Amino acid sequence: MIKNTIADKFQIILASKSPRRRQLLADAGFEFTLADNIDVEEVYPANLAAEEVAEFLSNLKADAYPTALVANEVLITSDTVVVAEGEVLGKPTDYEDAFRMIRLMSGKMHKVITAVCIRTATQKISFSDECDVFFDDLTDEEIAFYINHYKPYDKAGAYGIQEWIGYVGIKKIEGSFFTVMGFPIHRVYQELKKLQ
Repeated sequence: MIKNTIADKFQIILASKSPRRRQLLADAGFEFTLADNIDVEEVYPANLAAEEVAEFLSNLKADAYPTALVANEVLITSDTVVVAEGEVLGKPTDYEDAFRMIRLMSGKMHKVITAVCIRTATQKISFSDECDVFFDDLTDEEIAFYINHYKPYDKAGAYGIQEWIGYVGIKKIEGSFFTVMGFPIHRVYQELKKLQ
């Protein structure tokens, strides 16, 4: 495990069920503990701009953390949404919903927005990172193959860029790969460095 001044100064608590966020934080050299599940209903105001949804939800999760933070603790929460054709796509509810989402993005560009909230006993920092993702045209058979084999029901927009569909279906991205993966670790690292 890489040791750095951030890891020496703070006890990081990651409040996320996402194995991808856990992997990226660990691979960036941080030791951390996992928070118990935060009991919060992930709903947002209907009039909220699509680009603000992820940040709203990551703040909602941070505010719902039930334990007061002590001086050296840092809580990290995060949320990812996909915006396609003006529609905010969260996690699909079932096969049909996943198929509809991927079909909506096929042959087009969509945005992936991942937001992070970093909270201490005295500070709160939140930000969003955006990436444009360009899908090739996908056949119905390709979409069905992906959903049946990878079951992307825990992923915003019903896909993971690090899986088969990312290898064969994504023409290009403009922005950070890790933002699409669900955790803009480059931004997280820089914001953690600023903490006093």
